Amino acid sequence: MNRRLLTILLIAFVIAGVCAWLVYRLVGVRMAASKPMATARLVAAAKDIPLGAVITQADLTTITIAGTAPKGAVLKPEDAVGRGVISEIFQGEPILESRLAGIGSGGGLAPTIPEGMRACAVRVDEVVGVAGFVIPGSRVDVLVSGNAPGPGGANEGVQTQTLLQNIQVLSAGTDIQKDAEGKPQQVQVVNLLVTPEQAETLSLASNTLKIQLVLRNPLDTQVAKVPPEAMSNIFTSTAPPPAAPRRVAGGGKKPAPKTYSITISNGSKTTEEKFATPEGQH
Repeated sequence: MNRRLLTILLIAFVIAGVCAWLVYRLVGVRMAASKPMATARLVAAAKDIPLGAVITQADLTTITIAGTAPKGAVLKPEDAVGRGVISEIFQGEPILESRLAGIGSGGGLAPTIPEGMRACAVRVDEVVGVAGFVIPGSRVDVLVSGNAPGPGGANEGVQTQTLLQNIQVLSAGTDIQKDAEGKPQQVQVVNLLVTPEQAETLSLASNTLKIQLVLRNPLDTQVAKVPPEAMSNIFTSTAPPPAAPRRVAGGGKKPAPKTYSITISNGSKTTEEKFATPEGQH
């Protein structure tokens, strides 16, 4: 064979290889498209379900998703009906076991309390402080004010102290969820999420002391060291500064008064007397 024929055969083999690879890819794509994709049918929310609500059949629908069902997803509507919602669920969102209270727990505030925590009701003044701006989910500090006992039972006067910091509000009044616009409201009772030890402290303080809530930024989680503040410290008056010494015009020592002298001769005895001039007399 001559060189020209070998070149033609080589080019033909290359073209045949490329065509075979393209055919293989096209056939593979078509076969993958024709293969059925795995799907899962889940129970989802037919509308927004608020915190504390008890799920009914009308609140649910079913959706189909590609792939496998997420962990903890509810697959049957009867597994969700009658259970309380402990975290707000939005329309179209799959229902997960972690968003529902246990079977038989019902709805309302109680199922939303995490394990090991307590909901402590605190009576607040609806005029004083920021009680009207406390909404569920906000964070507050708890301040107490009252007469502080001193050593030996002596009364040290009115003092204010920060009792608890960065406490979550579970409910304001009878509401356990924010309204559509997040508007504040005047309330007299606020439920706070606290530990059992903090609940005892709050209960003891509410008997004799005045409680006030201080609203804080929910992103600010730092616990500050705040010393108690006494009424006597606020109204303590300081002594006025001492008056500056009065300076004499011209500075230096006071000039000596002007005098004149008279010489008196008495025989052989001569004396000299000095007298102040009228300008030097006071």
